[in-house]
Amino acid sequence: MRAALAILLLLALAACGSTRAPGPGAGLTEPVSCVPYARARSGIQLQGDAWTWWDAAAGRYDRSRTPIPGSVLVINRTSRMRDGHVAVVTRVVGRREILVDHANWASGAARGRIATGQRVVDVSPGNDWSVVRVWYPRINDLGVTGYPVRGFVHPRTTLARAG
Repeated sequence: MRAALAILLLLALAACGSTRAPGPGAGLTEPVSCVPYARARSGIQLQGDAWTWWDAAAGRYDRSRTPIPGSVLVINRTSRMRDGHVAVVTRVVGRREILVDHANWASGAARGRIATGQRVVDVSPGNDWSVVRVWYPRINDLGVTGYPVRGFVHPRTTLARAG
């Protein structure tokens, strides 16, 4: 049993180190947290809790307040979500709405599951993606909580453009 668990862990870690963006859940077994899922899907090689990705990306990856397919939405930590959250943008629906793929957003029996094509809506007063509401599968609607956003980390590296 331990050997099987070790092999599964190694496979999951190998997927996290991939430079290509695999399909939903490729190489990852559920339950999975948002960080290894976002890393595997986006190819963005950052470590640490989700909320730290914004600062960790400085000088390594482009960052902005503009969602782009393939970029990673970085939600800051809150008192109820101490590690923050990251999600991969799959589609820009409009100026204030995107679709994301992410892991471990739901609670209860769905905790640790991968969810694809989930709505995220900008509800910030300045229309600047600083606060969002996220689709909550349990109620089949957007949640009522506004989550503070650090921004979007883009897979294209700043260093690659400089060279």
